[in-house]
Amino acid sequence: MTKRDFSRLSRARHPMPDFVREALEERGLMDDYLARPAYQQNDYLGWISRAKRPETQRKRLDRMLAELEEGGVYMKMAHPASARKQGPQLR
Repeated sequence: MTKRDFSRLSRARHPMPDFVREALEERGLMDDYLARPAYQQNDYLGWISRAKRPETQRKRLDRMLAELEEGGVYMKMAHPASARKQGPQLR
């Protein structure tokens, strides 16, 4: 996986909390996360980390994981560049 360039971010870079790293690895989604642009990676981490309550952090983490699994979605918005490629449809 290509390492993303974070040097052009206009916002502060957010570190990845251990619980986020563990969840990505457990679900096999680390490559999908790393394939996203640097700003998306950083936005997801900041959004999750800003939650004050653990329940809210978990809810946001779950949403990020679901979007990574689904592909084609970023913060409830269409993101065609991350859409999963589908093979031919069987009839």
